[in-house]
Amino acid sequence: MPLDFFYRYFVEPIELGYGYNPVNTLAYALLFVSLTYLLFVFLKKSGIKTDKRFVLAVAPWIIFGILLRILEDMGIISGYLFVTPNIWLLFVFLINSLLVASKLIEKKYKIPYYKIMFISGVMFSGPLLGFFNIQNALGLWYVLLWLVPWLIVLKMVKWPVENKIVTALHLFDATTTFVSLQYFNYFEQHVLPRTIIELTGTPFSFVVVKLIVVVAVLNILDRYSDDKEFTNYLKIMIGVLGFVTGLRDLLRLVLLV
Repeated sequence: MPLDFFYRYFVEPIELGYGYNPVNTLAYALLFVSLTYLLFVFLKKSGIKTDKRFVLAVAPWIIFGILLRILEDMGIISGYLFVTPNIWLLFVFLINSLLVASKLIEKKYKIPYYKIMFISGVMFSGPLLGFFNIQNALGLWYVLLWLVPWLIVLKMVKWPVENKIVTALHLFDATTTFVSLQYFNYFEQHVLPRTIIELTGTPFSFVVVKLIVVVAVLNILDRYSDDKEFTNYLKIMIGVLGFVTGLRDLLRLVLLV
């Protein structure tokens, strides 16, 4: 039955907290791709360029979403609205609405939209930090120990800066996953990383595979995409993926949740 299927593959994993399965992973991936394209169309029609100002505008709101997600992990807040992917569907709507509102304010009062977004995002995110106390500083040091060499290599490589940033964000995510699994007995919830790790027998394989995939995707975009604006947008979205999962995993690690 359709309802039984939906409950088994989409609701039950959230209720029981045992992670993702191939069905909901594919569905969420298709949803992400669709929303990514629709968001680009929306931004283009709204006259919002996907540049540094756009990143500055949305970054604190993405962090706000991550902090709310961690508060749910900690049990401080609860509900289907605050779990993945629901919370990010909410934030896609929220950020789009804020972009529209800030552009209207910009038009009327000549205040740059990205400043409105950035300041308001910081105002909402800042107070949530009061809920967090570091419980596992060792985990943070392990992440830095494994991540810094990658960053040094990236610094030395001759490659576009935006590609280095996107790659660094995904190395941050993969390294945090590796440290969490290797040293602190966390469980990988996502299907693909879990499969890679099970096949190879080591969490470090996820770092290597992710690095190869991200570098390949970025090189393909640079080589074959003729639309520079769309290419920049895709790079931002790819970077956001690494940042969101990496920061959440790091916070869970240092907070031991």
